[in-house]
Amino acid sequence: MNQQLQDFARDELKKGLSKCSEAQQHLFKRMYSHNDLDASIDDIVNGMSEEKLDWAMRQVQSTIEKNAKNE
Repeated sequence: MNQQLQDFARDELKKGLSKCSEAQQHLFKRMYSHNDLDASIDDIVNGMSEEKLDWAMRQVQSTIEKNAKNE
């Protein structure tokens, strides 16, 4: 994945995660930064390997869609 796509994916992840509850963000932290749960979401997303970006985006989008259905 080229750098421009990685930057876009990271920005979209951050936007999506800002729409998630604190509990959902904590789960994301446990999945992608289990050794440093005190790290900020931005730091975690910025430090993710590019191989994990696609799956993380799918997970966050699915969570946002489920949240919308439950409102």
